[in-house]
Amino acid sequence: MDVANLIQTYGYGAVAAGTFLEGETVLLAAGAAAARGYLGLPAIMAVATFCGFLGDQFFFFLGRRYGRGLVAHFPSLQPKVARVGALLERHDAPVILSIRFLYGVRTVGPMAIGMSGVHWTRFMAFNLLGAAIWAIAVASVGYGLGHGLTRVLGWIGGVDNDELWVLGGVLAALLCWHLFIRVRRFIRSKEQR
Repeated sequence: MDVANLIQTYGYGAVAAGTFLEGETVLLAAGAAAARGYLGLPAIMAVATFCGFLGDQFFFFLGRRYGRGLVAHFPSLQPKVARVGALLERHDAPVILSIRFLYGVRTVGPMAIGMSGVHWTRFMAFNLLGAAIWAIAVASVGYGLGHGLTRVLGWIGGVDNDELWVLGGVLAALLCWHLFIRVRRFIRSKEQR
């Protein structure tokens, strides 16, 4: 089985698993794969919407049930929970819609919302809409990057299967950049204490 068939066979499962947790990188890669014809962009968006929605619902109910205990057990979560709580007091609907776009609170955000007084049906409605907006936006960016990469490879000289290695390199660089930013912010937060 070649790489294209592997991506077609297991690609949607990777999208589902990645977007359930914190899947910007996975969703960007899936969008790029759709640009190359390995996955369908509408299917990627649907899977990402559904699984992103489910993931945030899970963390919401985790926060509702165990949030206070988790924050007590992991004190490093307290500033993020407080940040989300302060935002919720002023603008709960926009915060719920945009929580997956707010860097640093992607996973903690739904948990913090679950700890607040936001009713679960309100969260569910805005979470579904936010998940759809997020999935469409991020997958579209990945799709555009994939087309750009295809064009660049065409200019280089029509690379055949090696473009997947280049795509993998680009995605690895994006992941490294993402991790670098997270580690840098973590170190800064430790230095400020």
